[in-house]
Amino acid sequence: MAACALRRGLLSTVSKYNRKHSHRLLTAADSSGAWDVFRPRFLCRACGLTASSGLLHQRRFMSSRPEGKILETVGVFEAVKQHGKYETGQLFLHSVFGYRGIVLFPWHARLYDRDVTPPMSDSKPEPPGAHGSKEVKGKTHTYYQVLIDTRDCPHISQRSQTEAVTFLANHDDSRALYAIPGLDYVSHEDILPYHSAEQVPIQHELFERFLVYNPSKTPPFIPRDTLKAWQEKNHPWLELSDVHRETTENIRVTVIPFYMGMREAQNSHVYWWRYCIRLENMGNEVVQLRERHWRIFSLSGTLETVRGRGVVGREPVLSKEQPAFQYSSHVSLQAPSGHMWGTFRIERTDGSHFDVRIPPFSLESNKDDKAPPAGYTF
Repeated sequence: MAACALRRGLLSTVSKYNRKHSHRLLTAADSSGAWDVFRPRFLCRACGLTASSGLLHQRRFMSSRPEGKILETVGVFEAVKQHGKYETGQLFLHSVFGYRGIVLFPWHARLYDRDVTPPMSDSKPEPPGAHGSKEVKGKTHTYYQVLIDTRDCPHISQRSQTEAVTFLANHDDSRALYAIPGLDYVSHEDILPYHSAEQVPIQHELFERFLVYNPSKTPPFIPRDTLKAWQEKNHPWLELSDVHRETTENIRVTVIPFYMGMREAQNSHVYWWRYCIRLENMGNEVVQLRERHWRIFSLSGTLETVRGRGVVGREPVLSKEQPAFQYSSHVSLQAPSGHMWGTFRIERTDGSHFDVRIPPFSLESNKDDKAPPAGYTF
């Protein structure tokens, strides 16, 4: 799969070298190539491929595609930006899931990291009944709205789906959802930038509607008016405002909530949110998610408890080779705001269990009057 090139074992090797050097990116689908002649070698345990270190400026990385049997150049790594932000049109590989993508535009979010002990000032209080009493300071952090290359979507096994944007559909069917496939939100540190000589390096139905090739620019893909109009029109529904993070026994949980809109049902208002959750195994032990336990507090005064096996019908394994799993889900309240928090029950290989905390996060309805989300057909 595309992600096998960028497992953390290889990424830790990259970080040891000067970022000024260029790194070639390649895709491959067959382990019978000529890579065995190079020394030393780095084994990708996800697919059995080997990659050569060679000279520093020729370190190679691979990702596999089942339909091919030869090495295929994807592009050349660029220096990772430690400061500032990436511009619209920046090509990148996702450092966790390994897919190819392109930046549409950046967002600035408030990151509430419970792993950092802040001063008591500028902190965000916990919701009623949430576990612990720690107050968490919010820090501005850059995230990006991106397009995922559709060729890589089938191979991202550690995600339950490859769309991260859903709205309430703008018609009479109050149960309908409107989804945009192949869109993602990516943290700044997940970006591995590269450049390519291709004029259409990313396959996605929105790529040529949103971006146009201009070789005189850097990066050479600039936004069309349609992208600017789509961003402006859907700003309230696309923008992420809060990101919540907490680590328990080397398992880090990150939550990003989004308000989706309100529907009228049986003379009452129902408010909907989606939330994106990523679990990451920061240690070396293989573990598996077995159960979820949610508590959902509504401003109307209700407290709901939800228990169940796994998440979105899966019980993902988190290992050193596949350390992360990401999924999205939805929740509704009969009040304009509320809170959610809970735990995931995690099982070790010896059969023992432990609970991983899900950081509490607010569900805010953005009560300002807004036009309904616009589609992307032009």
